[in-house]
Amino acid sequence: MLAAPNLFAHRPDRSVRPKAAPFLPMSRAEMERLGWDQCDVIVVTGDAYVDHPSFGMAIIGRLLESQGLRVGIIAQPDWSSAEPFKILGKPRLFWGVTGGNMDSMVNHYTADRRLRHNDSYTPNDEGGKRPDRAVIVYSQRCREAFKDVPIVLGGIEASLRRIAQYDHWSEKIRRSVLVDSKADMLVYGNAERAIIEIAQRALNGESPKAMTDIRGTAIMRSSLPEGWTVVDSSSIDDPSAPVSPRAAGADRMVVRLPSYEQVTADKVLYAHASRVLHQESNPGNARALVQRHGDRDVWLNPPPIPLETNEMDGVYDLPYARAPHPSYGDARIPAWEMIRFSVNIMRGCFGGCSFCSITEHEGRIIQSRSEGSILREIELIRDKTKGFTGVISDMGGPTANMYRLACKDKETESVCRRPSCVFPDICKNLNTDHSSLVQLYRKARAVPGVKKIHIASGLRYDLAVRNPEYVKELVTHHVGGYLKIAPEHTEPGPLAKMMKPGMGAYDEFKRMFDKAAKEAGKKLYLIPYFIAAHPGTTDEDMMNLALWLKRNGFKADQVQTFLPSPMSLATAMYHSERNPLRPVRRVGSELVSSAKGLKQRRLHKAFLRYHDPENWPILREALKRLGREDLIGPGEEQLIPAWQPVGATAKPREKGPKGKTFLTQQAGQGRRVVPPVGKPSGAKPSGGNPSAPKPSGMKPRQTNLKGR
Repeated sequence: MLAAPNLFAHRPDRSVRPKAAPFLPMSRAEMERLGWDQCDVIVVTGDAYVDHPSFGMAIIGRLLESQGLRVGIIAQPDWSSAEPFKILGKPRLFWGVTGGNMDSMVNHYTADRRLRHNDSYTPNDEGGKRPDRAVIVYSQRCREAFKDVPIVLGGIEASLRRIAQYDHWSEKIRRSVLVDSKADMLVYGNAERAIIEIAQRALNGESPKAMTDIRGTAIMRSSLPEGWTVVDSSSIDDPSAPVSPRAAGADRMVVRLPSYEQVTADKVLYAHASRVLHQESNPGNARALVQRHGDRDVWLNPPPIPLETNEMDGVYDLPYARAPHPSYGDARIPAWEMIRFSVNIMRGCFGGCSFCSITEHEGRIIQSRSEGSILREIELIRDKTKGFTGVISDMGGPTANMYRLACKDKETESVCRRPSCVFPDICKNLNTDHSSLVQLYRKARAVPGVKKIHIASGLRYDLAVRNPEYVKELVTHHVGGYLKIAPEHTEPGPLAKMMKPGMGAYDEFKRMFDKAAKEAGKKLYLIPYFIAAHPGTTDEDMMNLALWLKRNGFKADQVQTFLPSPMSLATAMYHSERNPLRPVRRVGSELVSSAKGLKQRRLHKAFLRYHDPENWPILREALKRLGREDLIGPGEEQLIPAWQPVGATAKPREKGPKGKTFLTQQAGQGRRVVPPVGKPSGAKPSGGNPSAPKPSGMKPRQTNLKGR
């Protein structure tokens, strides 16, 4: 793997850098109390300001502060004019603009494009405090406020819209957000390295527009620089001969993607561009990418080098206040309530699920903190966080059980171009030993004042089954009532398009889970959750999933529906009707069908809620069309009855055949679970990730400029 300078190599001596602020200032009065006359950098964010490492604006702000810079925060400004953007004065170096921890469109609208009326990242869960396409709107207002100050974009909204992308809400291809916002630079992915280099070079008088060589950034160019070799991948009718990314001179190669105009007009080229983008995602071998927009190019430098453990520790050991800004008073911020007693132990995910954008955003190389850093944070929660009762709500990350897992050989890792380390099978080069995680759990439980630690991040059960000791440790000590896991489907067709393991892994994990629970003398439940209307899913697939749910006694209250989030592989399938997991050709490409019409999407959701009488008419119609009238009737093996209750309009939570009920919200808003009937009222949930609502395809725990 390529080496990079230590993240804190340029940090000024403590004697000459300003004392850490209690909170980064949000007003002139706070600046004056700190003795500041001007901010070096002002971060504009669509989220409420919470000074905690689960919020990107806090990580970026504190990281720049550690470099001796004065950083201000403008959180959720009124965007109707430029005046609120002038509240802290003119930034000396640059604006940092982010939509927040969620893409603003995912934040505002459901998968069926219905307006949401709440926002978990806003005081009192109030909706409407950020604009649609927040990155673009905020950038426009920053430019109006101070025309000559450079603008640097970051966060998940910018990261996943860095090239031309399908936009589900307008049903069209949109240009790179760098073009539409007219910003000077875009930072994608984990942005700590990039933001420090940008700041250091800006201090030396260099404009961000001139910083053309920083990894993990995108800039605009009018022409290609001299000395670069172009690998033309803009056409699949006459593709260039493939060039190895390890060939001599590969560090001066740039891959040309089909232009914005081409992918707008040609769905096949859109699928091809998506495939190429995802192939160039490994920091060890990725090449620069370039995509034409009109008469200019969007130039993407290769992804950032992952942080080492000591650098991760440095980021999480920064002097966070670990609380919302005092200006919010007693207002409740749901996202903060969800994560205030949780600890993030790692970042990244090598699962590569096609509907999820973690790989594009955080990368597939796991970056883990040290035990010491994690235990220190638990002690900080105990000592500083109001309301702590001795229970850590989660100790995980994008996944619960990838801590310190990595390729066995760094050289192999640096040349690998697989999109997933666990699909279609777990790679033989992957170290799957969970002993470091088991040891961490035991040390964390031993911290004085800690009564219980829940593991609530999503569990990769296909990895867990290879570690019986881990499953026993998890069930015995860290599951309180029920554990949520994500098969996402039961049928081979959809699972292959999702890049998820087959149900055999689920069955094996359930066997191990039940055995460990029995040995521990605990009554525990596994709660699986599923996606409706994912690309590659037929009506028959959903029927078979509904039958599995009934056989196993599960009844969903609300269901998650596939949301075509920007830049994911599943979104490319949805739009192009091609499979970018395989080579894309004009003739012979694998075609992928998707439920696009509202009627079919409702049918797929109805199959997940087969027990709801309101859904029975549409299900009867579908079963007859599928030639499965035998599934209509009163029998246990039949799916729905032939009769319709009079005036059945309510949506009751009923006992299933085995007394189990579960609830999952729409993809894009996380999942909640209703305890199984008869479960003790005080039992605690485990599974999912309570750190913050995370959309399908938008799972990072921290985003914003930092790119988490």
